[in-house]
Amino acid sequence: MERTPVLDIKIEANGPAVHMQGENAEVLMVPFKGTVDCALFRGIVEPCGVDTQVVNAAGVRHMSARYMMTGTDSAGQTCHIYVENNGWFDDATKTMPFHTVPTFYTDSAVLAPYLHREQFVGEGHDLADGLHILFFEIEKGGQA
Repeated sequence: MERTPVLDIKIEANGPAVHMQGENAEVLMVPFKGTVDCALFRGIVEPCGVDTQVVNAAGVRHMSARYMMTGTDSAGQTCHIYVENNGWFDDATKTMPFHTVPTFYTDSAVLAPYLHREQFVGEGHDLADGLHILFFEIEKGGQA
């Protein structure tokens, strides 16, 4: 069954990453920007997005990407969507797509009832034109 993403965000690097190797963890902060072109929302990822990745002593990587999108909602109104997107995996067993859990906040009167109340899952896909973060609504019964 073909799934249609609620949002398809094309991620682009936005400057050099910052890396720290400590005694008990490795931290990588990756700045990014991007574009979104879906029926729900069209616009950009503001160039202040950052993906913070912390690898603990056990080798578990926690990714937390936080970013603001600016554009127009499905009604053609200017709006913003803020995303906090979290994921965890062991680098040794990471598969593509990787999976995440997003939380959305928006100032769109049209999108707020949907994005603030529904449950979503994210997937990171390495496609021919670069990294895409796809968000899908979790259907009744737990399937995305």
